[in-house]
This record gives sequence, structure tokens and C-alpha cells, in this order.
Amino acid sequence: MSETQFKPHVTLACVVQAEDKFLMVEELIKGKPTLNQPAGHLEANETLLEGAQRELWEETGIIAAPQSLLQIYQWIAPDKTPFIRFTFSIDLPEIVATQPQDDDIERCLWLTYNEIIHAQNLRSPLVRQSLLRYQQTTRYPLSLLETFEWPENLLP
Repeated sequence: MSETQFKPHVTLACVVQAEDKFLMVEELIKGKPTLNQPAGHLEANETLLEGAQRELWEETGIIAAPQSLLQIYQWIAPDKTPFIRFTFSIDLPEIVATQPQDDDIERCLWLTYNEIIHAQNLRSPLVRQSLLRYQQTTRYPLSLLETFEWPENLLP
């Protein structure tokens, strides 16, 4: 019996809220404007939290640290690509200006919950699901994520 090894893409996303609005990024996917939370792939030699902060900065120009873990999703995209998505929450005291550093990001938008939930141009179903999850009160401490025997030269 032959088993196929499961090699998911590890992605990180931040649900960023300020003044009852949520920060979204708009990128062109196959020529169409598409909304997503600031998100991207974990890179080699970075922790999950470092990756989330890096993606937030690259896509929005905002420097902020995740405050809690919302959820970990295991998802198979329609094209059969497997993902493990770590979704974090960040609550800012006020809406801040954005300046995308990544050329793939067309612009950043502060949108209401309803605008996002009803949007027809979300990058994946996980965008809506993460926002629904944010509305619940449960938050998980970042201490659940630990680097184990991480090389000394890579410690934050």
C-alpha cells in the first residue's frame, strides 16, 4: 500500500480591526480585483509570528504584532492544493494609514464586516470564515505556538 505524503503550504493571515472596520488588501488575480486579509506564505528560517508580522508589513506597511491566535485551518483549495492557515487577530486603537510594500498589492481598504461578508471577490472561502471566526469571543494565546530547539542564530 502506497501512501501519498501530505505537503501543505503553510500560510499566515492577520484579521486586523480598528474602529469597527477590518483591513483588507486588494490584489489582481487573473486580472480581477480580489480581497484578502494581509496574508502569505511562511518563509524558511522564520517563526509563525515573524512571518505574520512580515506579511502584514509587506502588504500594508503597518508594523504590528499579532495579539492572539484565532484559528488554524486545514483546507484543500479547488485546484487540490493543500493549505494549513494560521489566522491571527490584531486590534488597533484607530485606523492607520497604509503603504503596501509589495507590488502585488493594488491597495489597502478598511471595510465593514458586512462589506466583507457580502463581497463577491474574496480570495478564498477562508477570508469570510476568518472574519466569522473573529466575531466569536474565543481567542487563543500566542504561547500555544512555540519554536522548539530553534537554532540560536534564528531566535528573535
